[in-house]
Amino acid sequence: MTDEVLSDQAITAAKVAAKKNKAAKDTGTHKPKEEESRLSLLMRRIVYRVLRLIARMLCVLWFRIRVEGRHHVPSQGGGMLLSNHQSGLDPILVGLACNRNLNFLARSTLFKNPAFSFFLKIVDSIEIDRERGGLSGLREMLSRLRSGKVVLLFPEGTRTQDGSIGVVKPGFFPIAKRSDVPLIPVAIVGAFECMPKGSKWLFPKPIAVVFGKPIPPEDYRNWSEEQAVEAVAVSLADLYQRGKISIEGAY
Repeated sequence: MTDEVLSDQAITAAKVAAKKNKAAKDTGTHKPKEEESRLSLLMRRIVYRVLRLIARMLCVLWFRIRVEGRHHVPSQGGGMLLSNHQSGLDPILVGLACNRNLNFLARSTLFKNPAFSFFLKIVDSIEIDRERGGLSGLREMLSRLRSGKVVLLFPEGTRTQDGSIGVVKPGFFPIAKRSDVPLIPVAIVGAFECMPKGSKWLFPKPIAVVFGKPIPPEDYRNWSEEQAVEAVAVSLADLYQRGKISIEGAY
């Protein structure tokens, strides 16, 4: 009987020891991964800020860029930047105009080039696979907004053909309501003249980036899509006119 009890105790002790060893191994496995993840995040932030600084200097010299209202971008918490779309430069222009790191949307085909894919990941781009509906990208965008990130969207859906603001589409609104973040309109003026659609050249003409007053979720929570689209469109039109006045003085 004593031998049986001792045997049972030995088995129990062995199981406990095995669990402790396994926990120790798991901890040892996860710790380096967590440290590696933190290091990767820190490196991305550093590289992002260095790239932003370089972009700012180049755009000031080449485009005489002017930025107004950047204080409207919240210093913390999530936010959705809604910008008109003038050229392929637009994500860079809005990104360098903000003091916070932005999250961008990029179609999945852009990730096929290894070098460009590395750059897109460095600047926190969200991959959107249009052929599959883009649902995984939309979920990731919603997750980032809820976690306090700022995401840049172009609600027109495509670049302008003549420099004017196109029709604002309501696709942004369902995600805004689910994420419960402020909507920050931003107008880009002059980028179309610097880089018209289809052009591979960057012409040295003035550019203005103008941020508008945020629309808090308390204001738009009960709006219809039509009301949200109208509010954003009116704000963008007003900011666009302010931007035009700003760059007129640069000529």
